[in-house]
Amino acid sequence: MEKVRWRFADGSVTDLLEARGLHGTTDINKRMQFHSSLVERLALEKELEGHLGCVNAIAWNSNGSLLLSGSDDTRIGIWSYANQQLLHDIETGHSANIFCTKFVPETSDEVVVSGAGDAEVRVFNLSRLSGRRPVEISMEPAAVYQCHSRRIKKLAVEIGNPNVVWSASEDGTLRQHDFRECSSCPRARSANQECRNVLLDLRWGAKKSLADTPRQPLALKSCDISSVRPHQLLVGGSDAFARLYDRRMLPPLSSCQAKKEPPPCIKMFCPMHLADTRKSNLHLTHVAFSPNGKEVLLSYSGEHVYLFDVDLENTSSVRYTADDVREQLCLPPFNKEPANLTPKQQKFPVNRASRNLCSVDAFKKLMQVATKSLEMGTNLMHGVEACSTVLQAVDPCIDDNMKHDCFCTRAGLYLKRRWKNDVYMAIRDCNSARCIDCRSFQAHLYMAEALLQLGRLKEASDYVDALNIIVPPYSESVKQVENIKERLFAAELEKNKKDQVGNTNTDARHGRLRSLSDLLFRSDASGSSSQEGREDSDYDDEMELDFDTSASGDESRESDPGFVRGSLSLRFQRRDSQTDEHSGENRSAEPTHNDDSAYQSEVAIDMKQRYVAHCNVGTDIKQASFLGEQGEFIASGSDDGRWFIWEKRTGRLIKMLAGDGAVVNCIQSHPYDCAVATSGIDNTIKLWTPDANATSMVAGPEIDVSSVIENNQRKLSRNREFLLPFEFLERFRMHEFGEGSLHPLECAQS
Repeated sequence: MEKVRWRFADGSVTDLLEARGLHGTTDINKRMQFHSSLVERLALEKELEGHLGCVNAIAWNSNGSLLLSGSDDTRIGIWSYANQQLLHDIETGHSANIFCTKFVPETSDEVVVSGAGDAEVRVFNLSRLSGRRPVEISMEPAAVYQCHSRRIKKLAVEIGNPNVVWSASEDGTLRQHDFRECSSCPRARSANQECRNVLLDLRWGAKKSLADTPRQPLALKSCDISSVRPHQLLVGGSDAFARLYDRRMLPPLSSCQAKKEPPPCIKMFCPMHLADTRKSNLHLTHVAFSPNGKEVLLSYSGEHVYLFDVDLENTSSVRYTADDVREQLCLPPFNKEPANLTPKQQKFPVNRASRNLCSVDAFKKLMQVATKSLEMGTNLMHGVEACSTVLQAVDPCIDDNMKHDCFCTRAGLYLKRRWKNDVYMAIRDCNSARCIDCRSFQAHLYMAEALLQLGRLKEASDYVDALNIIVPPYSESVKQVENIKERLFAAELEKNKKDQVGNTNTDARHGRLRSLSDLLFRSDASGSSSQEGREDSDYDDEMELDFDTSASGDESRESDPGFVRGSLSLRFQRRDSQTDEHSGENRSAEPTHNDDSAYQSEVAIDMKQRYVAHCNVGTDIKQASFLGEQGEFIASGSDDGRWFIWEKRTGRLIKMLAGDGAVVNCIQSHPYDCAVATSGIDNTIKLWTPDANATSMVAGPEIDVSSVIENNQRKLSRNREFLLPFEFLERFRMHEFGEGSLHPLECAQS
């Protein structure tokens, strides 16, 4: 296939340099920082060595002169960007892995803060060191906050505020630590603990779907404060929903002893197709604001990276409720729509005389590439990117006919590619095509195919009926309709057969003691078309595993290096059971919901772009980041030891770089230079800068890009799903085993 040479969406470097001489430097420098031509030439410049364990956290200071890192070795490293050397190696005193570090603003980079798996926040003031500062520093922390009862996964600071740091923990609370008020606090569950620093209490804030009443603890995994609107606070954790809060509207700080219902958020973000999955293992690993504060980026475990609009004015982003989810994802065919709801075929006048012939030729060439990919069934990712480039272009020469053809072609490509949730992207495109032409044959055909893949046979049958009305009198179109009819008939027969077998085996399943492997995993292996998409459906008869641990001594400390003491009791409950029991501090804070019918379903904001190629299942600290001051590129780490860069606007993959021997977790771009720092399971930090010789899409050993991405998608779409609660797995991974038994898991972040 002829390779398409993508034009730089951000213009020519030469033009930008000329403009800088005429119009000043500020805006031009921002646009130059991560220009497409530089991003495509990123390559490994230096490996920073100094840590003895996995590097779980990296952060730049405000001017980019220093890089801060935290590791499993419980040490903090401060590195010089200029000479790429380790300046200070601080022994923190943490007793477990460091997961987050930050420079405190407006302190001349003298104050740093760390959060770790021992549930402690520690503050270090380097200005207390007298004389020449050695590389290795052992000093007492300026403050130690021990009020969390679970691992601390993220810290946040506010630009211009040197007095406060916020910590997000898996205990379900986000706490505000003011250095001016105290330098220490009692341990969690201590008799004299009364720390009134809880800003967000979400111990009963998680839910499995948008329609659900919050009932489960929301184990916080990430948080971020907008650099443009510092009153806006974004959090994400152990469910599918990222929540945006206005700190000015939150209740006063409280203690963990108080019983409080979760405060209302001002906005909630979740891709519509994930809002009702009820998957107990679906959760966020990272949330981030864009540099201008107008967008947010979410990274999901077992899922992709998604972009959302914060301000919905003048955008195409959609708000939806729980009632909208099924309706929007599956609109009825044209012959079953109410007359007043039937989309009108829109035709915008196009001044063909004013068309830019170069643009027309470029878009037509892209469409030819996509169409050929669909017909041949090869280079499907390339075809999807070609369609996305056309649809995202702002050009008067793209009329409704071209948009319609592009939506339909991309839907067909998604259905052939069949990466995780591609079927839902196809449904979106079919709906968009039908808004242009309500009787579109291709849109109805691909919608029927998508519903068949999802196992929604009734809805697929409705679309097949509609196809019988609008099928063109061409032999090929008639064959397509007959083919989908036959497959639908076969799927219905298979479903009826399985329903009969399932009914006869129901009694045998109830009361049967299942093995541990049955409890740990559920196999969904089924190659039939009627079972396609079952990974996103509900299973009301599944059982979940709950737990309770009783360790002698301080129960809140999960980081002791010794054996697990006490007893471990397991019990079963229905996944959809409305009675949830939790131990310790969670039960004390349970709000009462006397009338669930009075609960008002919340409104969520749908995604506007998806980024696909990486794999995020192995760790729960994996980041997705905006690159540069403009934030025009998106980057994410991956479980295959690589990190990926996409063009933000189109979702097109720009670069794939080999960044770790196992997993890349952290990605942080330099504040002003075209430089990126990454870290992961390796003991080193990698620094990436443009290299004139790095012209390939792959940085590192030359391999087939498509095969790498296909392998990542297979990992994401695997049919065996964990059913154990996260906290059980976390406790299992954080403790060592007895001598002669299994070895402890190293670098266990999830």
